[in-house]
Amino acid sequence: MVNIDLKISGMTCQNCVRHVKEAISEVSGVKSVDVSLESASAKVSSDSDLDRGALKIAVQEAGYAIVE
Repeated sequence: MVNIDLKISGMTCQNCVRHVKEAISEVSGVKSVDVSLESASAKVSSDSDLDRGALKIAVQEAGYAIVE
């Protein structure tokens, strides 16, 4: 199991959390996503390596940013 932690900026409410979760969930290979407004983060799990670039693009297209 591969786990990736992402810091996300721009989330202000539970609706934002839902948008980010939906966007990340659609990235190929993602098995589960846990998004937290309080810690401004997402924990992404997969059975194989994930493309961080694809995750970043998905979050950006949802209107948010990954903090490097």
